[in-house]
Amino acid sequence: MSGAEPRTWRAWAPDAAVGVAVAALGVVEVLRLPWLLEGELSGLVLVALATGASVGLARRLPGAALTLVWLTCLAQGLLGVPVLLAQASVAVVAFGTARWGSRVTLLAGLGSMPLAGFVFLTLAQLGQFDTVVYRGQGGGAIVAVLYDRLGASWPVALLAVFVSLLLAPWLVGISLRLAERARASRVSQVAAEQDAERAHRETQQVQEIARLQEEQARMARDVHDVVGHSLAVILAQAESAQFLTGEERLKETLATIATSARSSLQDVRQVLSGPQAPTTAAVGSVADADALVAGVRGSGFAVEHHEVGPPRPLPPELATVAHRVLQEMLTNAMRHGRRDTPVHVERHWPDGAWEQELRIEVRNVVAETADEQAVPLAAATGDPADGSGRGVDGMRRRLEAVGGRLDVRRRQEADGPTYTATAWVPVRAGGAA
Repeated sequence: MSGAEPRTWRAWAPDAAVGVAVAALGVVEVLRLPWLLEGELSGLVLVALATGASVGLARRLPGAALTLVWLTCLAQGLLGVPVLLAQASVAVVAFGTARWGSRVTLLAGLGSMPLAGFVFLTLAQLGQFDTVVYRGQGGGAIVAVLYDRLGASWPVALLAVFVSLLLAPWLVGISLRLAERARASRVSQVAAEQDAERAHRETQQVQEIARLQEEQARMARDVHDVVGHSLAVILAQAESAQFLTGEERLKETLATIATSARSSLQDVRQVLSGPQAPTTAAVGSVADADALVAGVRGSGFAVEHHEVGPPRPLPPELATVAHRVLQEMLTNAMRHGRRDTPVHVERHWPDGAWEQELRIEVRNVVAETADEQAVPLAAATGDPADGSGRGVDGMRRRLEAVGGRLDVRRRQEADGPTYTATAWVPVRAGGAA
């Protein structure tokens, strides 16, 4: 025997016990009748057994139980078998159709009540109740007794009692059914609310993690740009100092190195303090761009700087992007450019309503090397040799975050291989330049 079969029997055991009890009571009722017509004993025993079976099926198979009740009533009407008091237990079937039945079974149970009342009155008029109430006890027919006590209204009174006997348990069943459905709905609602709250918390956690990761990436890009540019300036100035002869020029170069180091340290502190930290000076203005260019010139590079179009104020986030991008472009030019050729810097401001972007371009001749043609573009821009492209990638990410774009090209020109980086920054109304 499989494990499912014992569980099935245990599930059916209470229903079977109730059904057997009803059938037994019906059989006892039949056997205690003092006088029966010929052939009625077997018919009444079958009625008792069928009634017990319908009660046993009321919970698990209410539709089958209702069908069995009607088949029993039909057989009683055709065979003339009287009604038993045990058949009052069909109230359990009425309860079962409302409590556990399908929608069709529920409606069939409700619709059976007026029809059952009509059958009940018909059986009463035919004397089918005489056996259980008066037959063998010296009394008259039940109809005669009811007429004697209730008069001509006895059918209405009898029908009301019978329908109440079935309707009351049906109403109890439907009430419990609706209560259970409401309880299940509340449980589902609570579960849905808990799931929604949990999903909301998880979404918030994911968003917070993404924000922290983006902040970490932004900080890494800022540190890379600030430190890389400052070290490039300091290194270039230190290298040029080796060839200085005058004491005053040497002191001036060392002072420039110290200034660059202090500025770099201040920028790093500002980056590490986060975006909410107060800034000591605005970045991205014309004066700030001039300061970057001056630092490159102080490192021994010739710089041709042009501002085209009327400068306009930028919002802080756009000004910062423009500053960092120009800073990284100049860093790459110092790292890989030739000292004997100028670095061309141009900032083209939009002039007219049809132009909505600031174009920043830095162009320089790349220093010749023995294996220059084998050097990847990322390496030529000052990024790691593995091609990860932190500098170019950082500029591109900054620009894309504000709706801008970046273009990097390497061309072979008369002076040698030329590297050109061009950035477009969207221009919107902002603070003072």
